[in-house]
Parts: sequence; C-alpha cells; structure tokens
Amino acid sequence: MNELLVRIMSGVIMIAVALGAAFEGGGLFAIFVAAIVTVMYYEWRQITRAWGRCWAIAGFLYCLMPAVALLWVRGWDDSRLNLLLWVYIGAYFVGRALGKKKLAPGISPNKTVAGLYGGVAAAALLGGAWVLYRDLNHALIVLAPIFAAAAQGGDLFESWMKRKAGVKDSGTWLPGHGGVLDRLDGLVPVAVLTALAQLVGLA
Repeated sequence: MNELLVRIMSGVIMIAVALGAAFEGGGLFAIFVAAIVTVMYYEWRQITRAWGRCWAIAGFLYCLMPAVALLWVRGWDDSRLNLLLWVYIGAYFVGRALGKKKLAPGISPNKTVAGLYGGVAAAALLGGAWVLYRDLNHALIVLAPIFAAAAQGGDLFESWMKRKAGVKDSGTWLPGHGGVLDRLDGLVPVAVLTALAQLVGLA
C-alpha cells in the first residue's frame, strides 16, 4: 500500500479514537489516557535506557504530568469537553517542511522557520475560532499562539532525544507515523499549560 495512504489512514484512525474517547469521557477517557502514557513511558525508556536513572525519573514525570492535565481539563462531566478539544487543536499544528530556512537543522532537519510560523498561525486562527464558537474564556485567544509555540518546543525536544539516541522514531506502533511519542510530543506542553491556565481562571 502507498506509504502516504497508510499515513493518512493511520492518522484518521488515531484522530477518531482520540475524539471518541474525549466525547465519551469518564472512565473510558481515563483508561485511554492511562494506556497512551504507558506506551509513551515505554518508548521514553527505550530511547533513554543507557542515559541513567535520572532520565527514567524524568520520563515518569514527563508522562505523568500531561496525563493528570488531560484528566483535569476533561473533567468527569461534559462542561469542559470544549476546552479539551481546544487542547487538541493547539497541539496538532507542528510545522515541518514548509519553506527552505531550517529551524533547527542539528536537531530536526525537516522543520523550518516557515513551518513554525505556519503552525503557530494555524493553531491561533483555529483555536481562536473555536473559542468564539464555543464561548470559551477569551484569554485563550491570546494563549493559543503561545501554547502552539510551546507545542513546537515539545516536538523539537523529542527530536533532540531521538538524535541523541541515534534513532529515527520513538517506536513502530503507528504505521506511517512512528511511535506514540512522535505524535504526542506537542500535546505534552499544551495539556500541562492549559491545565495551569484553567487553575488560574484563564481557561
């Protein structure tokens, strides 16, 4: 099967599962989050197994924080579902091979400055539109591009880890996409920052 088609189909399935769990909420969403972060931590350990105990502890916290954040943001009723979907929007757009000027060629040669700007702009526009459509806290309009930039930082951090470990992908679970860390590296900072914003009344 064509590699691009496999990537698209895999992506559609991932999005459908993530949205299905989000809309269902409750225990199913908690199980979904627990399963995802378990795989994330497994991949982290595979990448960092020769780096010492501190990296094992850091990975545990790296995976635990977004898990707690996502459960907090989603809540146990549907009152914060729209905020969780806003998190998904903010974490989705990570710029890659758009334009020629490389963003961090020593870490991730496919990422470009234009891709960074495009990803942040797309997240800001769509995130802002979602805020207005669902009448969320308007402070999120300002936070959208900031959190989108943080998502880019999460993506670069995971790319740096892979470059340091000498691996192309964090895993092989997702056809055409690599591992779970490869897909959720941008979600980690956005989920945590959104939970903090919600705690201080900005979301």
